[in-house]
Amino acid sequence: MADAVLIAAQAGRALAEAARRAELRPYVADLFGDSDTRMLAEAYRPLPGRFGTAPAADATLAALDDLAARAGNPVGLILGSGFEDAPELIARLAARHRLIGASAETVAALKDPLAFAALCARLGVPHPAVATEPPPDPAAWLLKRTGGSGGSHIRPATRSPAPAGHYFQARVTGRPHALNILADGRTIRILAVTEQWCAPSPIRPFRYAGALVRGAGEAPALPASVVEAVAASIERIVAATSLCGLASADLLVDGTEWWLTEINPRPGATLDILDRRGTPLLAAHIAACLGTMPDPGPHPAGAAAAQICYADRELAPVPALDWPDCVRDRPCSGSVVRRDAPLCTVLAEGADRAEVLALLETRTAHLRAVCAAKKTHPEEAPS
Repeated sequence: MADAVLIAAQAGRALAEAARRAELRPYVADLFGDSDTRMLAEAYRPLPGRFGTAPAADATLAALDDLAARAGNPVGLILGSGFEDAPELIARLAARHRLIGASAETVAALKDPLAFAALCARLGVPHPAVATEPPPDPAAWLLKRTGGSGGSHIRPATRSPAPAGHYFQARVTGRPHALNILADGRTIRILAVTEQWCAPSPIRPFRYAGALVRGAGEAPALPASVVEAVAASIERIVAATSLCGLASADLLVDGTEWWLTEINPRPGATLDILDRRGTPLLAAHIAACLGTMPDPGPHPAGAAAAQICYADRELAPVPALDWPDCVRDRPCSGSVVRRDAPLCTVLAEGADRAEVLALLETRTAHLRAVCAAKKTHPEEAPS
């Protein structure tokens, strides 16, 4: 029988699917309990909480203890998004389960904004200035939540003090990209450069929308000199923090100028579009965390992209839908998805960047049209 693995995240479907590709049996705890997550999981437990905030500690511990008992002898615990501002919880989890990924100390070093800025300065890594006091020129600054993910927590700065758990970061120019890596605590292996974009809403102007990786035969997304410089910087940070496993470095790039904005010390939102190589990426993640840097195989020939489809109206309840094969993170029929909340993830693959982006937009528009045609409120039912 295949080995069992514990998974905890805000949304655990991508990790569960990656576990299946790696011939592992996933036992999953997350916030959403999407239908495809439940289908992939050997067993599932819900986590209380709200998207964008750390899960409740005691409930998370209890859920994973229960899943571990059901799994028998899991190879370990893999964490996804949602734990970046909770190193104490990570330490508690690591005391009870074998943690496969960044340690609590590594997460604390990378996700504490002041400590990370100081580390970048010491290692000579370009990083925007950070501050805890209101800036004199708020138009040149952003307000961010410590440990936040997904971009929904980022706001334009004002002259008001930062709320508890928030900080200010200087605005810098550039287009968003990420260097996706595998680390073994000393060195890195570059997996891909991904392009990213936002889906702004009135109160969330920097909300994450999606990412794309170009095909092997296309012009690269970034100049080779930039990639080399970024990789050298990330390798210094990895060595200084003992970062292990899959991770991504978020960048803003303007020509040959670049700034590292943060490092996500976990498998990220690009897992769906990157896990297309000869070696399953979760198997590579586990090997790297155990100290062996595997070769994941050649870059896939085609391009791929994933985009979050946010609900443009409340779905209460979510109607019964015949979800297309290109859709992931499918909410259960009868559940509730609030307006502007993530509805699902849409995937696309193609020969090149242009084909994939066009396909992504066509599929997302079709999905919205299907949802709009469905009755989703009791008062909409025929009399």
